[in-house]
Amino acid sequence: MSSPATPRIKPPTLRPGDVVGLVAPASNVKRADLEAGCEALRHAGYRPFYFDSIFEQELYFAGSVERRARELEEMFVREQVRAIICARGGYGANYLLPALDLKKIAAHPKIFVGYSDVTSLLTHFVDAAGLVTFHGPMAAKDWAHEDGVDLASWNSALAGTAAWEPELGAGSGVSGLVEGQAEGILYGGCLSMLAASLGTPYEIKTPGTILFLEDLAAKPFQVDRMLMQLKLAGKFEQVRGIVFGEMLDCVQTANQGYTLEEVVLRIVGDLGVPVAYGLRSGHVSGKNITLPLGVRARLQVQAGEVSFQILEAAVTAMPQQS
Repeated sequence: MSSPATPRIKPPTLRPGDVVGLVAPASNVKRADLEAGCEALRHAGYRPFYFDSIFEQELYFAGSVERRARELEEMFVREQVRAIICARGGYGANYLLPALDLKKIAAHPKIFVGYSDVTSLLTHFVDAAGLVTFHGPMAAKDWAHEDGVDLASWNSALAGTAAWEPELGAGSGVSGLVEGQAEGILYGGCLSMLAASLGTPYEIKTPGTILFLEDLAAKPFQVDRMLMQLKLAGKFEQVRGIVFGEMLDCVQTANQGYTLEEVVLRIVGDLGVPVAYGLRSGHVSGKNITLPLGVRARLQVQAGEVSFQILEAAVTAMPQQS
């Protein structure tokens, strides 16, 4: 098994006044939600741009595979676009995997941000193109809601901070499940999509990683099943640490007699690696944290306390034209 592709291709930094391209690689988008996200992005100092075709609909998709693939490739190639933010997830990004020209994308590296179903693209770009990607807030989701974005991590990840860490203090909801310390390449995303990659040409590559796993509204037995699938497939064998997300609404019943933490510990508690729980990135209740995938990170869990650090800049500070 090979580790995620190296050396890394780091996209140029994002600066105030830059154009951000919005794409819909999966499910269809509501205009009101996207416009609300655009307004928030403008307030944050960026210039959002999208093609009108983003509102197309085919079944539950944002138009045809060809439209979605063409839109994404065009945003990478278009010179004035400095970052690409997905409008939403839903379902359908997996259709794009064989349709995209990775050489074209790697030749025009850009910041690419999303989560949920977009996990398929995030991990594929890391694995097959060596491109650093970003698990973080989407335009018609988190940006469209008040307090939907954790701006501190967004700025640290996309502005080129050399070393930083998300705020994991009191009130963050983060706890330690298994003690230990490890360094590795930060990698992962939505658990459902990671499990769905197994047995395909786009199967995730986990050796040497700090593996981030999160999901939404999956019942505990379903989380158990997906984790066991990854374990039986050998995907935890060379992992150096595991960080779970908020796991929003991942309950069987309101009064169930067990916690999801107990459930996941049955599968990952014997791996001999540090395990943390509750990092707010992806499907979250608010203030979505941006995590750069494909860069070095350090996880330390001691006496129930968690320290999680990004150890290198995820973007390059090369000069850009306005």
